[in-house]
Amino acid sequence: MNTATQVQSTSTQTADFLPILGTDYIEFYVGNAKQAAYYYQHAFGFQPVAYRGLETGYREAASYVLRQGKVTLVFTTPYHPGNFIADHIYRHGDGVRVLALTVPDARSAYEETTRRGAKSFLAPTTLSDSDGEVVLSGIHTYGDTVHVFVERTRYRGPFLPGFAPWSGFGQSTPVGFKYVDHCVGNVYLGEMNQFVAFYREVMGFHQLISFDDKDISTEYSALMSKVMANGNGYIKFPINEPAKGRRKSQIEEYLEYYHGQGVQHIALATDDIITTVRELRRRGVEFLETPKAYYETLLERVGPIDEPVSVLEELGILVDRDDEGYLLQIFTRPVQDRPTLFYEVIQRKGAKSFGKGNFKALFEAIEREQARRGNL
Repeated sequence: MNTATQVQSTSTQTADFLPILGTDYIEFYVGNAKQAAYYYQHAFGFQPVAYRGLETGYREAASYVLRQGKVTLVFTTPYHPGNFIADHIYRHGDGVRVLALTVPDARSAYEETTRRGAKSFLAPTTLSDSDGEVVLSGIHTYGDTVHVFVERTRYRGPFLPGFAPWSGFGQSTPVGFKYVDHCVGNVYLGEMNQFVAFYREVMGFHQLISFDDKDISTEYSALMSKVMANGNGYIKFPINEPAKGRRKSQIEEYLEYYHGQGVQHIALATDDIITTVRELRRRGVEFLETPKAYYETLLERVGPIDEPVSVLEELGILVDRDDEGYLLQIFTRPVQDRPTLFYEVIQRKGAKSFGKGNFKALFEAIEREQARRGNL
């Protein structure tokens, strides 16, 4: 198949054995959690929520929790070497360890997924303090990434038991992020279908759309991708694998520098991408560059849009349209020294797709960055 394929969901026709209410939090293992938290507070506008560490009686690691809209990020650094967190950072650099999902019943989520073949990460565990209790459980997915199921209906604290309220580093203001639109995973060549099957059979997801190497390619490189979504559509996990090309693809570069499979990028939704991106640029967030030629025929490709093309060109924002509307999107450069994790800022104006019409422009921009790094 050489075109994007929309796949009809069958999971919604039967009872959902794994109801998911949304993304609960995303936890990063990082080399310096305090500095990472400062960066995300002042560059990305996330607001301080909670802290756990020596001052709260936790002796293993320091964790800072920040939130903007429905997006909660956690940054964790170990105090000592010789443990999994330290080993994860040594191998992968700063990266995503946990994609946590809010569920009504964490025990049921664990039992249903492990019964279908998931590898256990965390058996159902109840944490409690004076603010109530939270039930956690978890399973492994690609690479060293895990899903933690979070049941928090009986908890009124700032984040999880054991965390104390935290006031952050001075004052900052949000930039308009509302929720996690999707999280993309990169896997090894030949393993995409294995993880597609995992999300379908173990977690009850359905395939929303697929792209092959004819959809996502340039003169030099290509990749293949399938987008998996849960029953209510709140959670979307595109899975990418490299395809054969003349030179090293962005997926191969990620796998080489991350030293394994993992989360490539996180897409954050906004209702006003122009305001969000303008403020992010003012704060020093770096984005991929879009050639001016992209905008010369923009309206011919996507039809009428509400935003002035001159402003989109100024900010480097891309536009694509599907049968239900259009979307605007832009991608940051990697947010750490390794060319691994980056962010997408996205505004949907009806469109349910993932910007297929922008793939060529996006990938050429990424290849220009790879060439500067000597990795193309």
